[in-house]
Formats: sequence, C-alpha cells, structure tokens
Amino acid sequence: MQEKLAMANKAAWETKAYQAWVHMFGTPDELASELKLKHKHHLRYWLKYMGDPTGKRVLNLLGSHGRKAISLALLGADVTVVDISEENRLYAIQTAAAASVKLDYICSDVLHIPNEDSLGEFDIVLMEFGILHYFTDLSSIFSVVRRRLGKNGRLILTDFHPFARAWMNTTNLKQPSGNYFDDHVREGEVAFAKLLPDEERSGLGKVQIRSWTIGDIISAIATAGLCIRTFEEIPSPTDPRFPEFYTLIADTIDIELSPLHP
Repeated sequence: MQEKLAMANKAAWETKAYQAWVHMFGTPDELASELKLKHKHHLRYWLKYMGDPTGKRVLNLLGSHGRKAISLALLGADVTVVDISEENRLYAIQTAAAASVKLDYICSDVLHIPNEDSLGEFDIVLMEFGILHYFTDLSSIFSVVRRRLGKNGRLILTDFHPFARAWMNTTNLKQPSGNYFDDHVREGEVAFAKLLPDEERSGLGKVQIRSWTIGDIISAIATAGLCIRTFEEIPSPTDPRFPEFYTLIADTIDIELSPLHP
C-alpha cells in the first residue's frame, strides 16, 4: 500500500511543482534575496527549540522547496533535505546557490533513502507542514527519525492539527462535517495546485493521503523511543477558538523502556 502511495505522490509532486513555487515565491534568485533578509522569520516557530543552529547537523525530511532548510543554512547549520520530488530539489538547490549557502538535497522516498546509514547522525530532524498524511504507517517514518538522530538529538515536528481537519468543511455550519477518526486512504489535490492560475492546472496529478489522530501521532513517536517534551497547539488566525496546527518536540533518550504490552 505505501509503495503505491509513494509512486502516485511522486508523480503528482513532479508535475508543475517548480512552476508553482515560482508563482508563489518568485524565481530562485528572488526567493534567495528574500531569505537573506527574513530567514529568521521563516524559522520563528522552531528557533526557540533549537538554540543557535550554527554548526548543528539538521535533517529536513520532506523538505519540499527548501525555504526552511536554506533559512537554517543561512544561520550556519549543516542541512540535508530528503524529498521525493525532483522539481522541489531543482528549485531548492538553485535557491541555495543564489543565496550562497551549501545545501545537501537527496531526491528520494524518505522510507528508502539510498545508503541511509552513510548520512550519519543529526542533532535535529525537522518535519514541517502537510507531511504525515503521506504515510500509511507512522512507525516506519518515525523509525527513520530515530535512526538518524544522534545522542541528545531532537525531533521538531510541526503539522496541521488533526482536529482542524474535522472542521475543514464547516464554513457557516454549527457542527463539524469531517470525521476526526477517518482512517481511509483518499485521493486529494496536490498541495501546490492552488498556487497555479486556473489555466495552468490541467494535467496535475492527484495525491493519495491518509489522516491521523493526535493519539496516533504521539503514540508512534513514543513507540519509536523518543521522549516527548512538549506539544504546542497554535490557534487558527481565522477562528482562535480552534487549533490550526501544532508543534511537537521529542528527544532521544538512552534508557531502554519495557514493552507497553508485556
């Protein structure tokens, strides 16, 4: 199942993604100029959990167009991105070159990184926005995270809040129309489609995604052997009564835990 999803999602993310980023952020040269001025702004949710990134090894899984990775590189971090889309890679490496920073970018399924062990250990694994729904099994992706984190390593995960998904079709409604516990794989529009003009949306592929609950996410991270330090919920700017996304921080620990179900 996961292999079929990955193939479909790779095809979708390699059709007009580069065009979408140019529409949204400008050419690589234009984005590089903007990042040189505002790189800390793009990292505002995470710098308080990182400290000074200078010299730290950061692995940005599913790093897409590279804005966050390049922002970290501008602060002196040694950053590696892994993402399935060649168009994302091309836009990111061109932007990094224009910003005069080094960026290692591996175009690969994150569950099948070539020679993964050769990457070594990282101080930080960063995963951000619209990522977990690409996996049919969370244990597989968090196993990758655990393998790549070194001693005292830290996972920083920011994603859209599962509760918000249950309300996403509730404009002007008094009750939610979504299903928080929906666990079916479903077809959806590729995330960057809305960035393209209507006349350029023809031929775009569909992605295959699967939703997760907060309990699913926390349990999978803990089962991978990471110690959850905090779970920060960020309110929606359009309706601050409800969360829009969250940031979860988890660290590696050296102790061996007994099985949850002996």
